[in-house]
Amino acid sequence: MAEPLRSIAAALGLIGLLTGCSGGVIGDALPSGMGGLPQAAPARPSAPAKFPAVHDMPPPRSTAPMSEADHFKLEKELEAARDRQAGAAEPAPTAPAATKKKPAPGR
Repeated sequence: MAEPLRSIAAALGLIGLLTGCSGGVIGDALPSGMGGLPQAAPARPSAPAKFPAVHDMPPPRSTAPMSEADHFKLEKELEAARDRQAGAAEPAPTAPAATKKKPAPGR
């Protein structure tokens, strides 16, 4: 009785492995609500690129980098904020305990 169950389980496992390799193609054909590509996804290229685009440079920045004066000003503002936060985190000093109880003699 156990032998037919083993062979069925092995066959189902093999089928699962073989269909798992083609998941990308099946997933592309599914609607977006069922795990497929979203409606706004760009189309895949017809031929994959031969090499990665390692020499493609990003477009130039639209804004200039921070000047030295702005950098110094920002650094001073951050230091001031850090000092304010450190002062707020310190516990308030407590009054010295002048009336401490003395331990009872013999203890």
